[in-house]
Amino acid sequence: MYKILNKQNLAPSIKEFLISSPEIARKAQPGQFVVVIIDERGERIPLTIADYERDKGTITIVIQEAGKSTCQLGRLNSGDTLSDVIGPLGRPTHMEDVGTVVCVGGGVGIAPIYPVACGFKEIGNKVISIIGARTGELVIWEDKIASVSDEVYITTDDGSYGRKGFVSDELQRLIKGKKEFALVFAVGPTLMMRAVSEVTRPHKLRTIVSLNPIMVDATGMCGACRVSVGGKTKFVCVDGPDFNGHQVDFDQLLSRQRIYLPEEKKALQSYDSAHKHSRIK
Repeated sequence: MYKILNKQNLAPSIKEFLISSPEIARKAQPGQFVVVIIDERGERIPLTIADYERDKGTITIVIQEAGKSTCQLGRLNSGDTLSDVIGPLGRPTHMEDVGTVVCVGGGVGIAPIYPVACGFKEIGNKVISIIGARTGELVIWEDKIASVSDEVYITTDDGSYGRKGFVSDELQRLIKGKKEFALVFAVGPTLMMRAVSEVTRPHKLRTIVSLNPIMVDATGMCGACRVSVGGKTKFVCVDGPDFNGHQVDFDQLLSRQRIYLPEEKKALQSYDSAHKHSRIK
C-alpha cells in the first residue's frame, strides 16, 4: 500500500498528490511515469511523475478529473492509501547541453514539464518556459516552473491571465522575434502538441513531444498506445513516451484516442450515479 502524504486542490478538477514511494523516488528520472491502481478492482492509470524527492522518498503526481478512475482518485485525501504505484516506467527524457531549450506545457501538462525543465537547467541549458491553459484559474505550478526557468511566458485561451492565445501562438511569436532555440519540448493535450510541432516544422527546429495521454496499461501488451512515428509503429509506453514531434502521425493518434470515448463516458456516468446513490443512503 502507498500512502498519500498530502493532497492539494490546484484548480477546479486538478489535484496534486504527494505519495510515499522511496524506491520509485530513488530511481525516477525526468519524463518517466508510474501506473497507479487505486484498489484491488481499480484500473491501471498511467501518470507522469511531476516531481520526486529522493531524500524524502516521495513522488508527486498531478491529475485532472476527466474519466471514472481519475474522478475516483480525485476523491481520495491525505492519509488514504493506493493499492499499487508501479514504476518508474518509460524511457527517461534524453538530456544534453544544447544551448536554449523551450519547455511548453499546456493544461495539466504544465506539471510534468517541470522535471524536464529542471533537468535541462541543471546541465547548463538556458530554459524558456511557455505554459498555458483555457483560463487563468487553470494555470498551475507557475512558481515552480519559474524557479527552473530563465524566462516564463503564460497564455490563456480567454485572455484572463497572461497573453491571450495558445501556447503555440506564443512560441510562434518568440520564434519570429529571432530567438535562437536548439530544442522545443512539449507536454499537454494531443492537439496542443500537434500545433507546437507544426509551428516548429518550417524552421526545422527539433521538437520532442511526450505522448502520455494515449497510454492505457503501460506494459506494451494491450496495443492501445500504438502510434506511427516516422512511418514505423511504436508503443508509447515502452518505446517512449518521448518522440520526435515532426515524425508523429497525429491524425492517427487522435483517431485512436477517440475510440474509447463512448466507453469512458458510460463508465463515468455509472460511477457518478453509484457515488450519488451512496451519498443519499
